[in-house]
Amino acid sequence: LLLLLLPLAALAAAAVLLGLPGYDIPPGVNQPAKLRLVLTVLLGTAALGRILEKTGLCSQITFGRYVRQGRKLGLDPKLFIQDLQFNKVPVRVYQPKATSDGPRRGILFFHGGGWVFGSLDTYEKVCRYLSRESDSVVVSVQYRLAPEHKYPAAYEDCLSATQHFLQHLQLYAVDPARVTVCGDSAGGNLAAAVSQTLAGRSDLPRLRAQILIYPGLQALDFNLPSYQQNRGVPLLFRERAAFFALLYLNGDALHMREVLEGSHIPPDMRLKYRKWVSPDNIPEEFKVRGVKPLRPTDFIAEVYETVKRFCEPNLCPLLAEDSVVHQLPESFILTCEYDVLRDDGLLYKKRLEDNGVPVTWYHLEDGFHGIISLYDYCGVSFPSGKRGLDSVVNFLKSL
Repeated sequence: LLLLLLPLAALAAAAVLLGLPGYDIPPGVNQPAKLRLVLTVLLGTAALGRILEKTGLCSQITFGRYVRQGRKLGLDPKLFIQDLQFNKVPVRVYQPKATSDGPRRGILFFHGGGWVFGSLDTYEKVCRYLSRESDSVVVSVQYRLAPEHKYPAAYEDCLSATQHFLQHLQLYAVDPARVTVCGDSAGGNLAAAVSQTLAGRSDLPRLRAQILIYPGLQALDFNLPSYQQNRGVPLLFRERAAFFALLYLNGDALHMREVLEGSHIPPDMRLKYRKWVSPDNIPEEFKVRGVKPLRPTDFIAEVYETVKRFCEPNLCPLLAEDSVVHQLPESFILTCEYDVLRDDGLLYKKRLEDNGVPVTWYHLEDGFHGIISLYDYCGVSFPSGKRGLDSVVNFLKSL
């Protein structure tokens, strides 16, 4: 196996070196040299995965998941950690060992990874940090992944695990008035969808807050200013954002080009949602790096038929009606300047504020997509990621 992998790794390295010049790492990002190093590893993984898939050894996605797992961490002297199941959904529960004067906060954490990657182990460091530093009980949820499990599988798993936790808070000494849903990237999408679903429920404790870390919240417009400005900035490229959304929705990435061009949404529907999804709602200071108006593209009805569920709020929470949004709990939104999903967060921030929902907004001016989970990545630290994670902890402590 080693003799087989060595030449494959050499081919992958060559592909990485050839591909690096095509990516955009602006000098304003946090630790650009370190980001290039991380990008090299990820590109190498992708290239090697493609080679392995063509040889029939394993799929590219399977190999990518394996590499992203990370090493197992040892025992934590400050936390009780156990793997359980909530309504048949695998979860990992982190409980501080220190005695507490009363019930603790509870946090449901949904990991990122484009609904395709990510696991309990991948986000182990992040969840341990949140639990220790905020003195909270954290429940990390292992939802089913695409493309094997299409929408709404991930959403249903997160909702089911959250409902179970809310029904059994006494078992974990959690205060029913201080339960928060939290997630990054695709996990932020899931946290927003779960929060909307539970907003009108009277049979469960009301969520205290939602924490959305560079969330992806819509799939109508992949040409918003942040998509134009950051289309080639790691760790999430414009094309990959559409690719992941399609993989989650349909299990394949057919019609990705049409979706990127905007041919997948009927003109009347685009007009209906323009009040919420529009560059006009993005503050002018976020357009200074250059945004060009794009010519309208022709609507393709056949494509719309395959992706029309993009208009469901459980998949694209930015499209929820005002009657739902105004019931949402206090919110925390973190955005990064060098992130294609930046404007999704900014648009949702405006929607929440317009509906009277208190919002704490934290913007990493040198941040890029995925930086929170890289705050301490295999010995390569990103200080901006640590600042972002600490902003989440400070918000939690205020609840």
